[in-house]
Amino acid sequence: MATFTPVNLSPTNTKFPNKVPFITKTPITTLLSLSSSKPTFTLLYSAASATVRCCAIQSPAETHRIPEYIPHRISDPNYVRIFDTTLRDGEQSPGAAMTPGEKLEIARQLALLGVDIIEAGFPASSKADLEAVKMIAVEVGNDVDEEGYVPVICGLSRCNKADIEAAWEAVKYARRPRIHTFIATSEIHMKYKLNKSKEEVVDIAKSMVSYARSLGCHDVEFSPEDAGRSDRKFLYQILGEVIKAGATTLNIPDTVGYTVPFEFGQLIADIKANTPGIENVIISTHCQNDLGLSSANTVAGACAGARQLEVTINGIGERAGNASLEEVVMTIKCRGQSLGGLYTGIQTEHIVKASKMVAEYSGLLVQPHKAIVGANAFKHESGIHQHGMLKHKGTYEIMSPEDIGLQRADESGLVLGKLSGRHALQKRLEQLGYSFEGKELDDIFWRFKSVAEKKKHVLDEDIEALVIDELFQPDSVWSLGDLQVTCGTLGLSTATVKLVDVDGKEHVACSVGTGPVDSAYKAVDSIVKVPVTLLEYSLTGVTEGIDAIATTKVLVRGDDGFTTTQATTGEQIRRTFSGSGSEMDIVVSSVRAYVSALNKMLAYESKPSQKVPAENSYVSASDAVPAGSA
Repeated sequence: MATFTPVNLSPTNTKFPNKVPFITKTPITTLLSLSSSKPTFTLLYSAASATVRCCAIQSPAETHRIPEYIPHRISDPNYVRIFDTTLRDGEQSPGAAMTPGEKLEIARQLALLGVDIIEAGFPASSKADLEAVKMIAVEVGNDVDEEGYVPVICGLSRCNKADIEAAWEAVKYARRPRIHTFIATSEIHMKYKLNKSKEEVVDIAKSMVSYARSLGCHDVEFSPEDAGRSDRKFLYQILGEVIKAGATTLNIPDTVGYTVPFEFGQLIADIKANTPGIENVIISTHCQNDLGLSSANTVAGACAGARQLEVTINGIGERAGNASLEEVVMTIKCRGQSLGGLYTGIQTEHIVKASKMVAEYSGLLVQPHKAIVGANAFKHESGIHQHGMLKHKGTYEIMSPEDIGLQRADESGLVLGKLSGRHALQKRLEQLGYSFEGKELDDIFWRFKSVAEKKKHVLDEDIEALVIDELFQPDSVWSLGDLQVTCGTLGLSTATVKLVDVDGKEHVACSVGTGPVDSAYKAVDSIVKVPVTLLEYSLTGVTEGIDAIATTKVLVRGDDGFTTTQATTGEQIRRTFSGSGSEMDIVVSSVRAYVSALNKMLAYESKPSQKVPAENSYVSASDAVPAGSA
């Protein structure tokens, strides 16, 4: 039974003496009391003073051992599982379609981060998505490290047999497969979307959870969609029934981002106190960001007893996005002791690379002021702030950039320019967190030399732009050979483009247009012969100055085919594809981006090659919850 620390009330809070003030002047701790039949979720003052630099790397004595994975329970009550849905919910962002190869690379990076569960996709949405999830299950879901870690590979399904069968077909090759099935439970969704009664929804939910278990899946997650706006008593009822049917994780989604942290924490507390059989499952959160509160709601849910948190890299996702992995994880890392000793298994030094990879593959840029991974997150321009940073970094930084894998500017005095060699470039790349050898290093080096011939000094931002342009590109169906344009006020702009296909054959076309980029894109279209519509085009300078590298981002939509099924509505939607390119010449940069988007679109429907293991070790029977137990 939890005990309370006395609440210190503000002297000015006399109108509502039983309420805790919203604005506090001292650190606060969020606690859950189970001392009554109806637990309360309360913000309590902490008498302890704040730590100056709260996110120092833990000493060996403070390092936690990750509990053994058992679907329905966690041996350490302070351990919080991280469920990453970048490849599923994150990909529902407009323009965020990724190729199977890109999804695999992101899944590998998520495994490097140490996420507990990877929701790899929605297999029923398309054959391509099913094959991509299967590929991740085979390759990432069987890659056990020296400490025995391997992520759970999860597939989403609606509450129907076809979806569940597709999900199982995709994930069953993993060592730890999971099916995640959902159905709406709010009054507005049941009435206008499902056109079903509460009784019908309960029957569907419990029968489909039971069906998922009958296929041989010992790890089944159930979500009552729009739980944040659902009737509490109905939630307790349907959750109790799916527990009886064999669910091992109950995910509580704030589907439309409607709740505030106090409400969402109380929702988790109420479910924990009133749902029959809740002690036999894991409670999870999934918070959307429509009011900008997704990360705060997620942390509140953890404080109230949730031990799985659903997040995405960079917070990408439907509409305004999801709770951000980096924000939630670093909050727990920095403030874990204030949150009751919570901790995760995330290797935070890999956050920055994951963020850049997702931003590049999804085409969704990270705003400069984004917490943790934004370009300005560790920059200090104010004179007062700079003075403090020079005296002690803890004056204006509550965490170290190195904790998330971000290296500060080189302090060795190394300046790269046209006389710099491979070794100097390789050393700087390593300092920036990139490791290249052989042909990859050669390709980066010659791109670097091309820029260095035109710029006196090549900055870190220039190097990273070149690395991203080389490292995070889709498999090449077409590559840019040569480009020549003529433009100005004396006549039509013309462009001659040479593209090289996958077999090495060269194709040349000329075209005219309203400007150099338009004419170049038309020339590319005449070679590729795939009808597309250009939806977005943007061009930015990587650094200041007239000699800056230009990075172009484009978004295209295929006019023929390339459709997928939207998870929550079941509608067929047309896929959009992003591309990026970097070069000192803005037209070359623009064409690189356009060809990149076309390559991604052409690779999207391609079936990935994979080797299915002869045997797979599912979760052992001793660890699984028997269907029907409560």
